[in-house]
Amino acid sequence: MTEDSSQSQPMYCYAHPQRETLLRCNRCERPMCQSCAVLTPTGYRCKECVRGQQKIFDTTRWWDYPLGVITAGGLSYVGSLIAGIFGFFTILVAPVAGMIIAEAVRFVVHKRRSQALTLAAAAATLIGAIISPLYQLVLSLVFISSGQGLTMLLGMLWPAVYAVLVTSTVFYRLKGIRL
Repeated sequence: MTEDSSQSQPMYCYAHPQRETLLRCNRCERPMCQSCAVLTPTGYRCKECVRGQQKIFDTTRWWDYPLGVITAGGLSYVGSLIAGIFGFFTILVAPVAGMIIAEAVRFVVHKRRSQALTLAAAAATLIGAIISPLYQLVLSLVFISSGQGLTMLLGMLWPAVYAVLVTSTVFYRLKGIRL
């Protein structure tokens, strides 16, 4: 019984020549280790192949940026007003609101994408989410001498939590596969 020559010689990662591996990129067939492998919907690929594919998929048009920003900012502002009502449960509501905002942005821009659009939508989400807490901050500074300002400052906690959670959710939902 003869052994196949490919099985008798060990393969080494293209980026880490000291690491032996059995894994290959499903596009370019280069051997790669676990730290160099990126799981895609079609299997494992090397980082270079994934980067090359991502450049192809930057499909936004100029009008997608204002549409995405207006959609993300407006929905985030409405969500921040609602988040003040939920208190502690904002921790559960904010990621759901982030998913809704991200899907609304995708719908408005017809699923076109780019890294700049992701950043613009995330920034608009953050700005929309912090308008309400900033307004509360100004009011609390005005009323700080009357003793009500500290209570108003504590009321900013959940809208601030909302801002952080919704922004990170929108960013990661629109980001897709990145390295």
